[in-house]
This record gives sequence, structure tokens and C-alpha cells, in this order.
Amino acid sequence: MPIILIKLNITIEGEHLDTKEKGLEEYFIRDEPYYESQSNEILLATTAYLNKLPLLLKGPTGCGKTRFMQWLAWKLKRPLITVSCHDDLSTSDLVGRYLIKGNEAVWVDGPLTMAVKAGAICYLDEVVEARKDTTVVIHPLADDRRELPIEKLGRLFVAADSFMLAVSYNPGYQSVLKDLKPSTRQRFVSISFDYPSPELERTIVQQEAGVDEILAGQLVKLATMTRGLKESGLPEGASTRLLIHAAILFNSGIDITMACRAGILESLTDDEDMLAAMGEMVASVF
Repeated sequence: MPIILIKLNITIEGEHLDTKEKGLEEYFIRDEPYYESQSNEILLATTAYLNKLPLLLKGPTGCGKTRFMQWLAWKLKRPLITVSCHDDLSTSDLVGRYLIKGNEAVWVDGPLTMAVKAGAICYLDEVVEARKDTTVVIHPLADDRRELPIEKLGRLFVAADSFMLAVSYNPGYQSVLKDLKPSTRQRFVSISFDYPSPELERTIVQQEAGVDEILAGQLVKLATMTRGLKESGLPEGASTRLLIHAAILFNSGIDITMACRAGILESLTDDEDMLAAMGEMVASVF
């Protein structure tokens, strides 16, 4: 089947895109998400967007990558379509497939195709979890072509001007089998994320969980201690997200020791010796 080129010239002014027609109204973020800038990520990301460059976010779990993308989509007034990548994610899951409706086969766009057509932001979270043959489909979208070929339709879609491709992954879990190929990662503008400074992290925990400065500071101190256990066999220390979970539990009437155990420690490991060691940390902090 010959490939038909379809160029999507969509004029975007704020939220004036007819999202009802494209079915993307629900993907707009109406209220500003809470986000505290850590470095120059806002400048880099907005500059990349204005120059139609794809974005790669890398950093540990729970350090704010997804929240940043939500904030960026709100700031740019673009719908955000998020795909949580996994081992079984196929190319059809991203671009679309034919489905039987009644007595006919009807094409249904996947999230990536929806974003390309409507000029949305498509965010592939933990992209290294997807199959290698699946991630190849983003290559022509992640260079100056900005094209999405769909062989089953015999069409080649050129992304709308406001389209942005963003992906994320956690380098701490990478291995030979789960890493981005150079041919993929060298297409992106890359931004490194890390846990916030103790002062900023304390502010985030206060804001997100509604606890006082003292408790937030104690939780941050505990997190810093767990992050020092990576060389002792703990894959990754407590994330900012886990601190917020523990703070919310405490704020809802749970004893702080129990809140830390359920909200932080048990989420980090199943190893009894490591749990005992971190339990002593909790006792020393609180």
C-alpha cells in the first residue's frame, strides 16, 4: 500500500483548539499543579517546546518528573496524554488498531496518534520498560521530520506544530536489557532530575501533605538517611512521594512510626534486616 503524506496544520491559540471534536478535552489540565522548580528545567523545557524539540527526563522514582510534565502542560495550555510504559506495550497500543464494531473494522487512534494529530503533549513514562520494537516508532517523531508512519493505514502523519514528545526513565534501574539505545536518546533534549534540596523538599512535603515544618523536616532527614543505604543493598532511598504519603497518613491520625513503616519503609524493601535497620532510623529521628 502506498504511503500517503498528511500534514496537520492546526492553528493553536491557547485553548481554542476544538478538543471536543478530537476527544481531548479531558486531557487539558485546568488548575495549576503545585510544582517547585529545582534548577533550570522550566527554561530548558519551554525552550525545547518552542523549537519543536523532544524532551527526555531522567531521574529517580518519585522525584517530580511526572508532576513537572503536568505543570508544563498547564503552562503551555496543551493537553497532556500520558502513557505508562510496560513490557507488553506494543506499537499498536501507541499508534492505534482496527477494532470490530458491528459488521465492520473501524480504525481507532492510539494515544501517540491522537497527540500528533491534535498538537498535544505525549508523555511516555518509564519508556525503557516498553519493548524495543515499540520504542522505534517514536524515532521519526523525535527528529526534525516529526513524522508518524502508520503502515496499517498507509499514511504518514506530520505532527502539528504544537505537538511535543516527552519521555522519562530512571537511570538507577537501567541494565543492559533496560536502557535507552544511543539511537533513541541522542534525539532528545535531556534534563536530569534529582531529589530536591532538604529545604525545598521540606517545603514540598509541607505544601502537599499539610503538615508543619518540624514534621516535614524530620521526614526529610529520614529520607536522607535511607538514601545513604544504596551502597548497603537498598536499590533506592525514600522518594519525596513516599514522604508525602507518610505525612498524609500521620495527618489523618496514624501514629508517626506506623505511618513511616507503611508509607515509606515497606515500600522500599521486603528484606527484614534492612527494614529493621531503617526502623532504628525512624526511632532515632522521631
